Amino acid sequence: MPAHIYLDNTASTPLDEQVRLAMLSYMDEFYGNPSSIHSHGRKLKVAVENARKSIAVWFNVSPSEIFFTSGGTESDNIAVFSSINSFDIKNVITSPLEHYAILKPLSYLSSKKKINLHFVRHDGTGNIDLNHLEELLKKFPRSFVSLMHANNEIGNLTDIETAARMTKENDGIFHSDTVQTVGHYRIDLQNIKADMISASAHKFHGPKGVGFLYIRGGCQLEPLFYGGGQERNMRGGTENVSGIVGLAKAIEIGYKDITLQKNHILMLKKKLIEMLQNEISSINFNGLSGDLDKSLYTVLSVAFPRNEHTEMLLYNLDINSISVSGGSACSSGSDAGSHVLKAIGTPTDRISIRFSFSKLNTMEEIYLMMERLKEILKFKST
Repeated sequence: MPAHIYLDNTASTPLDEQVRLAMLSYMDEFYGNPSSIHSHGRKLKVAVENARKSIAVWFNVSPSEIFFTSGGTESDNIAVFSSINSFDIKNVITSPLEHYAILKPLSYLSSKKKINLHFVRHDGTGNIDLNHLEELLKKFPRSFVSLMHANNEIGNLTDIETAARMTKENDGIFHSDTVQTVGHYRIDLQNIKADMISASAHKFHGPKGVGFLYIRGGCQLEPLFYGGGQERNMRGGTENVSGIVGLAKAIEIGYKDITLQKNHILMLKKKLIEMLQNEISSINFNGLSGDLDKSLYTVLSVAFPRNEHTEMLLYNLDINSISVSGGSACSSGSDAGSHVLKAIGTPTDRISIRFSFSKLNTMEEIYLMMERLKEILKFKST
């Protein structure tokens, strides 16, 4: 069996060894409940609060504005349901390119006549039309707006600083799913006036099942669900202490090494673009993912011409020990296909493959993957 090459880091990243080591003692040695008042509990509570303080520093916010969750989907759902309930929101503005963790709860609320749902326009490459956003905000002031910082499938970046400012100028509430950019881009929340952002640890070499929701001070939300009053009554349930410790460590590592990490990944992405363009005819790149200056640097979404060699390309890459995806991991196995690629009008005579990189990938892997890809494309898939 050839060496396995993992290029699906947008779906999930390998756990950093330093993160694993930081978590270990909170999996076995420290086993108390952080809500308990005895010494076992207090040690865990200190770990949770130290993690909160550490994360707050990187985003230039108060620790009291960081709320731990199970990950991006829960954070997005809290932002949606709690904002709409707490502020009696009637109009919501989003994009058809958002993650399903935003689109599905909003679709549900719209189907129940709880909200009026409005979609901001985008162009054929997936760029959000901020002029249209401003038009919608003027027509529907006091709206809840949710626009992702970077698209997980096509890599387009949205100017959330401008979007948040427009929203605030029209008395709205602004949320951004920053799941793909936390740990990869610096996000100063004193400059970006978002009311809420969502994050998930396993997208930047942290553990699965833990994330956070930033809620700006003064934005008083009702809980999505109730329990023992943890997270200052915002998110009931015993805290995932080892996960929270790992989350904080992963953010620390990501931001300390951010320039080195970005330059390394951009080098890999640039080389893959060059080889694809030189070796395979009629290659296109979805969205702006092929633009090194304007896209999420971890993502390259490639549209191959549909023929007998590419019809089962994703499957053939897998059996050749190359892990990639056709779009969002959350919609894998769905007959509906990628809602993002459909929304931007990707032609049906194309087969799309998303390559996504991490700091752990090597140039040797890129060359080896390309050799296997060329071999696959020589033969008819069976």
